[in-house]
Amino acid sequence: MTESTLDDINITPKPEGGSCSTADCRKIVMDGLWHNNPGLVQLLGLCPLLAVTGNFINGLGLGIATIITLTASNTIISFTRHWVRKEIRIPYYVLVIASIVTVIDLSMYALTPELHHILGIFIPLIVTNCVIIGRAEAFASKNKISRAALDGFMMGLGFTLVLVVLGGMREFIGSGTLFSEASLMFGDIAKDWTFQINKDYRGFLLAILPPGAFLGMGLLIALKNIVDKK
Repeated sequence: MTESTLDDINITPKPEGGSCSTADCRKIVMDGLWHNNPGLVQLLGLCPLLAVTGNFINGLGLGIATIITLTASNTIISFTRHWVRKEIRIPYYVLVIASIVTVIDLSMYALTPELHHILGIFIPLIVTNCVIIGRAEAFASKNKISRAALDGFMMGLGFTLVLVVLGGMREFIGSGTLFSEASLMFGDIAKDWTFQINKDYRGFLLAILPPGAFLGMGLLIALKNIVDKK
């Protein structure tokens, strides 16, 4: 990713001072959830977004990992922004993000091994997610900790919402179920959480396959554009 790409990712730094005002915080929240949503507007991180959203739970698992990574990395980078030389900032960002992702990867392996196995390589690949590096360069390195942490959390939440909506949509159309395999994340208590349309529903294979991910993503982007115009 070039510096010009990073600079295009948005948001003007706020001058040094106290925590963000109500209007400023509201802008950060709406940017993350809607106006500058990483998945629907910036179109960043599409590889994991399209690859793991075969069902709702897979999308939720990767989304939570992304929220934690974005919030923690933004906070650390904002806290240390005055001490890191400009020449080494990108390697420093990667080091911080890689350390956080390693902790998340090992924690998921210990706590939810089956879900960790399903998500596979896409958990370590969070390190190279353009959303995270982009927010570190465009926002966290130029803003105070409170704003940077809020931005990281809301960008992660916006990305997660796209993951779970796309995953839920593909699962519902493709298999006729919703919240299947919830026990992989929530344990035995979630074994009865699966919602099924009809036992005779044969499913729609295209929705589960990779082309279904592209079609579903295109539909979500189209719906957002329609809402924005109205």
